[in-house]
Amino acid sequence: MSAATAKAEPYKEPVQLQGLTLWMCGILLALANFVAILDVSIANVSVPHIAGSLGVSNAQGTWVITSYAVAEAIAVPLTGWLAMRFGTVRTFSVALIGFGITSLLCGIAPNFESLILGRILQGLCGGPLMPLSQTLLLTIFPKKQQPMAMALWAVTTLTAPIAGPVLGGQLVENFGWGSIFLVNVPVAIAAGFLVWRVLFSQETRTVKARVDVVGLGLLILWVGSLQLMLDLGKEHEWFESGLIIALAVTAVLGFIAFLIWELTDANPIVNLRVFRHRGFALAMVCMAMMIGSFFAINVIAPLWMQTNLGWTATSAGNAAGLIGILAIVAAPIASQLAVRFDPRKVIFCGVMWLALITFMRSQANTDMSFGQIGIWIFLAGAGMPFFFMPLIQVSMGAVNPEETASAAGLQNFIRTMAGAVATSFVATAWENSANANHARLAENMPNAQGAIDLITGGGLSPAAALATVNNMVQGQAIMLATNEIFTGAAVIFALCAFMAWTLPKPKSAVDMSNVH
Repeated sequence: MSAATAKAEPYKEPVQLQGLTLWMCGILLALANFVAILDVSIANVSVPHIAGSLGVSNAQGTWVITSYAVAEAIAVPLTGWLAMRFGTVRTFSVALIGFGITSLLCGIAPNFESLILGRILQGLCGGPLMPLSQTLLLTIFPKKQQPMAMALWAVTTLTAPIAGPVLGGQLVENFGWGSIFLVNVPVAIAAGFLVWRVLFSQETRTVKARVDVVGLGLLILWVGSLQLMLDLGKEHEWFESGLIIALAVTAVLGFIAFLIWELTDANPIVNLRVFRHRGFALAMVCMAMMIGSFFAINVIAPLWMQTNLGWTATSAGNAAGLIGILAIVAAPIASQLAVRFDPRKVIFCGVMWLALITFMRSQANTDMSFGQIGIWIFLAGAGMPFFFMPLIQVSMGAVNPEETASAAGLQNFIRTMAGAVATSFVATAWENSANANHARLAENMPNAQGAIDLITGGGLSPAAALATVNNMVQGQAIMLATNEIFTGAAVIFALCAFMAWTLPKPKSAVDMSNVH
């Protein structure tokens, strides 16, 4: 993501791979990309099982998602320096093998604290996999075959979010929550060693590059403090706690210091200067809002399906996975439309479609069937490529050609952080809203005592009757809270759709080879 003062080391030009060896390597790299993306979504449907097994709340259970995402976001700025210093093949192979080892640590974690530590380490290893898999594909394939290689990479990028919830639901139901991590182990470790062995002759040039240690330290400080504040806030009564106040102050001061350092350092780890381009800055605001909202509702929905509707993890996973079907179909169409027409129009239509579908999902009730819920999730998938792919094109088209790699890395960081922050925020907001709705419904419930007496007349004890009524109220409270979250997301999507018209139209075609 930044330039670096460097000293070149001896380098031997690689021999071009051909035939079956070339395509086997391509499949290995695409598989590694698949595993890295899969692990983001596979945990979504498993949160209730993890929380129940390890004795934590569902809100705390979402730390399994946010801890991975934050660690991955922190690792992204280091990817370029690691590849430059140690070589792309070596860095990728070690990261992939490390991903397998840390997946094993997650799968056998004896308690919640060990699991979170494992997820942090897993995120640090997973961060470089997606960008470096694309880099290596573009390196080993000749120009005329690069479109086919990128198509293979794109398929894994689009299918992993579908497979994640579906596979996660099946595994957690049949083999326990640890299996969602253990499934990575043989694939990641075997693929890592194979990539190292087969692609070692394709190692990229290495240089003794300087790393921005101060910038990296400040990045870890403010991002870590912010995420801890969001994750711990509810259980510590937010700003009534000295710990939360200290974390908030540290996050703010750390962020300010980070901005000052990165904008004045000659070789920053994060090149914030690309924000001087209005188009890139506005596009990143749109992306943060849209990705944050999209990620948040896709974490809340499986929780709601399991805790409120009583669905199994398999059913919740199958429903969540429906969103990717139309996304795969629409992706090539969106790419062509964004090139042939004003991409802002494509973004507007895609995001307004998501706003409409999300608003319809906010009208849900506890009596809905799998088909009634699944149809809206299925239809939502059509809008995803129409905002994501054209928005990347607009943002990359707004920066200078030599800044594309830095802008792409910063974009990936913002995308990952938006998902993590939104998940933490929405998990707390959902729980708070459910509690407030429960209190309001209980207070305004007509003839509550009559309902208890009626149930008691059926043979239940007064305590059991009271618990039954309380569960009914709680179910409606959670349903209302879920609809409020979806309504809020729909409003944000609509705002982003209109914000798309403030983006500048790309002046020329964009080289997407550096966009991860």
